[in-house]
Amino acid sequence: MTSAAHAPLWCKSHSSFLEGASSPEELVEEAARLGLAHVALTDRDGVYGIVRAHERARELGIALVIGAELTLDDESRLVLLARDRAGYANLCGLITRGRLRSAKGASSVRWSEVAEHAAGLTALWGGEQSLIAGSDDDAAVARAGALLRDAFGEHAHALLARHRRAEEVAREARLVARARRLGLALVASTEVLYHRAQRRRLQDVLTCIRHGLRLAAAGSVLRANAEHDLKSPVALQQLYADVPAALEASAAIAASCRFSLAELRYRYPTELGPDGRGPAERLRWLTFDGARSRYPDGVPEAVQRQLEKELALIQELDYGGYFLTMREIVDYCRDHQILAQGRGSAANSAVCYCLGITAVDPVRMQLLFERFLSRERAEPPDIDLDIEHEKREQVIQHVYTRFGRSHAAMVANVIRYRARSAVRDVGKVLGIPETALARLAGSLSYSERLDAALLRRAGFDPEAGAQRHLLELVAEIQDVPRHLSIHPGGFLLGHEPVSTLVPIENATMEDRTVIQWDKNDIEALGLFKVDLLGLGELSHLHRCFDLLRKSRGLDLSLATVPPDDRATYEMIGRADTVGVFQIESRAQMAMLPRLLPRNYYDLVIEVAIVRPGPISGGMVHPYLRRRSGEEPIEYPHECLRPVLEKTLGIPLFQEQVMRLAVVAADYTPGEADQLRRDMAAWQRTGSIERHRERLVERMRAKGIATEFAERVYQQIQGFGEYGFPESHAASFALLSYVGAWIKRHYPAEFACALLDAQPMGFYSPATILDDAKRHGVAVRPIDVRASEAECTLERDGDDFAIRMGLGYVKGLGKSEIEAIVAARARPFESLADFSARTRASTQTLARLAEAGALAGFEPQRRSALWQARGHAPDDAHKLLVPSEPRVEFEPLDEFEEIGWDYVSAQHSTRGHPLEPLRAELAAAGLPCARDLSRMHNGSEVDYAGLVICRQRPGTASGIVFMTLEDETGFANVVLYAHVFERQAELARMQPFLGVRGRLEVQSGVAHLIAQELWKPRITRRPTLVGSRDFH
Repeated sequence: MTSAAHAPLWCKSHSSFLEGASSPEELVEEAARLGLAHVALTDRDGVYGIVRAHERARELGIALVIGAELTLDDESRLVLLARDRAGYANLCGLITRGRLRSAKGASSVRWSEVAEHAAGLTALWGGEQSLIAGSDDDAAVARAGALLRDAFGEHAHALLARHRRAEEVAREARLVARARRLGLALVASTEVLYHRAQRRRLQDVLTCIRHGLRLAAAGSVLRANAEHDLKSPVALQQLYADVPAALEASAAIAASCRFSLAELRYRYPTELGPDGRGPAERLRWLTFDGARSRYPDGVPEAVQRQLEKELALIQELDYGGYFLTMREIVDYCRDHQILAQGRGSAANSAVCYCLGITAVDPVRMQLLFERFLSRERAEPPDIDLDIEHEKREQVIQHVYTRFGRSHAAMVANVIRYRARSAVRDVGKVLGIPETALARLAGSLSYSERLDAALLRRAGFDPEAGAQRHLLELVAEIQDVPRHLSIHPGGFLLGHEPVSTLVPIENATMEDRTVIQWDKNDIEALGLFKVDLLGLGELSHLHRCFDLLRKSRGLDLSLATVPPDDRATYEMIGRADTVGVFQIESRAQMAMLPRLLPRNYYDLVIEVAIVRPGPISGGMVHPYLRRRSGEEPIEYPHECLRPVLEKTLGIPLFQEQVMRLAVVAADYTPGEADQLRRDMAAWQRTGSIERHRERLVERMRAKGIATEFAERVYQQIQGFGEYGFPESHAASFALLSYVGAWIKRHYPAEFACALLDAQPMGFYSPATILDDAKRHGVAVRPIDVRASEAECTLERDGDDFAIRMGLGYVKGLGKSEIEAIVAARARPFESLADFSARTRASTQTLARLAEAGALAGFEPQRRSALWQARGHAPDDAHKLLVPSEPRVEFEPLDEFEEIGWDYVSAQHSTRGHPLEPLRAELAAAGLPCARDLSRMHNGSEVDYAGLVICRQRPGTASGIVFMTLEDETGFANVVLYAHVFERQAELARMQPFLGVRGRLEVQSGVAHLIAQELWKPRITRRPTLVGSRDFH
């Protein structure tokens, strides 16, 4: 029997969440290895994996049959395969109906709907969860069978599935008899859940996770054997030796299913404008109208040429509707006072700039349009629109309303197993105690992979039974999909209903619907994605502008903040940038005093330079040396001067690499864009390797040194990790400058707005507060007599102080806060008055007392807590009676007060947790951060501080960077890999950390190179402060 004489028609990948145990690609690859001509992918209630299967099948020359296993409303199952485009649309429509009427993760299709959508589909009815094989209700089987036969005709088949299980014999006999009565032809195919039998163990674990069971208690929920692999032709011939015609029917069915995703013809929504103009004409009019606004003194000739070039290409590629949509969304944001700004490659487009989508002039900046759009490019343009994160949902709902839910749905994000989630879920299945699993998971970073050494460090024995299985299974389950989530803001919009392209289902968030493909799938098929991304910094800046208007009468915007302010750049050069967007991280703060930005373009470089691309390519230090005059500015070849002049002969941006390929390696602009796309995908596909020889050899042929050519190639690989295009950095640098200007001139407004915009950025509210105090801003505690829900400004002499908001009290709900503020129409006279008017619960009063928010009535917190419990609205809970004498409590000292603040409100206006301990720390020879920064290079020093940030960049060869904090500022600590591995538990888990090491001071920036970590021995332990860890 040849390999073309049968086809596997019932295959589920790991895109059948927590059921299949192999990826779509693995199934296709195994089918190709076995010499099969066709393979089907029929995931449960979805087509989540078909794009990846389609891509791999096309590469390997195997035909992919697209289908799905549907769940009916009687909880039985039916497999449907798409024969043609209409059948595929019907399949997607059926899945959409079943999903939208069900809770997230579930689906329920009616038999009548199956019949209504039968055109272009083939039905396979069988398997233990089908009515025909698994039900005892003959009448229900007869009804469903008649419906299938009438709707599908000759394309309805009874599915004969064999897995060498004893109970299948009787089930098969029943199926055959019923099929004969119903006139359904037999087709043979096994249920495939993994590409090879070795995955059976993982499939068992996934099944247990899905059902919430331990392996020891799973019993019959698990498949009984390992017969659900993709079998060879010989194995199937033996399995179905008695029914060869049924096996051959599978090949005939597969051959009849000719539909391919390559047939999808996607149209972006287009319509005539209100003035009757078509998309191209309307776009042209709006673009030049915007150009006149952008250039009030006349549109420069270079800009006009660029606009004509871009508009011609946009019309040729029929992309006008996409640009008009983005312009319309930006107009909506502007009309509703929502800050929004385009970024990314869109900032390379003069059309986007003139439409008001982006804020950077690409002609003046000499940005490369082909980075955004080119004729050779096989994918549509990508415009990322940043929106205030607090108002993004409003904009998302506007898009739903504008296009309709049938024509708009959000793009999916597939949540996959990482080490921590894998340890928790697999360990629970294996019966390992949850406390031990929590300890192990807590010791792992987001991207780390579990190994024997990490197991031992967490107290596990990697050789012991369950723990050995844990190690092996965590490795297997890594990157397996766990569930479907939602893209941060990607929309798929369609001229036709989106559900004819891909099924739509409910998201977890109310009023959100999501398609079954992620952004990589969308890009692979060349579909348009509208990205509406939430950016906390825009919310922060909007709040700043509102406060400045209210407190000082200053009416400012992103466009009107004074540019080129010397005082602002001096502050940036001192790395005084806590809370400043994009330049507040430890790495950026270390770079700022070395680069010393003096103007906007310097800030563009600063934003982009601390990234894997320039770092991996070894470009950072040469650039800094040239900038400081330590190294002459030279060009590898004179032809590269126009490309590299802005960055002193050193390539730092993606656009420069693309231009360099054009100038030095004779790439066309479209080929250079392909190089950029291969950069982004090199880790996933390895496709960047094909450029190496061409780049290096052609540069050498032009007289460019091999060393430089190799460094450029290394940088290209680094950009694949994470690199900023110049346009992206330029967009972000605008926001960085505006934030820095406000911090320099109006620190109270800056910090108050930042506290209200949390969570965002690198630092906790406590760190932001302490930084504000170091800038002379008075911060007043939470007080029920004065605090609003959010932080506010109060007059403080000639300036303003920050009043902390009630929202910072841990556990205090929105309704409770609103009740307090509403009851404050007249001042509260006493705690009893406060309690009576707010009707606050005992728990609410206790939380306010612990946070010191009742200090206006009772300054001693223990007393306030006691009295609060005596004023409960429910008489049954009152602890005090009017005649009871006052109870005296020991007052809190400064250390305790600060501790109570942190426990109840995550910050303290009274001081830093280490401030009351400074005398004891100094007596132990431990300096503060301020003194540390003044010590000489090479000093051996001990230091202790609270860990507020840990970072382990992928490009840092295992080095861990930590930021420790005390009442005077920050200390930067560097742990080389051998130190970290030796003391990993302390480095990962200890919040108050002692470090012994050597000080490295360069350009005024001090780093403590750790040699040993230790737990400081002091009489009182400071309140633990959570760190923000980035891996």
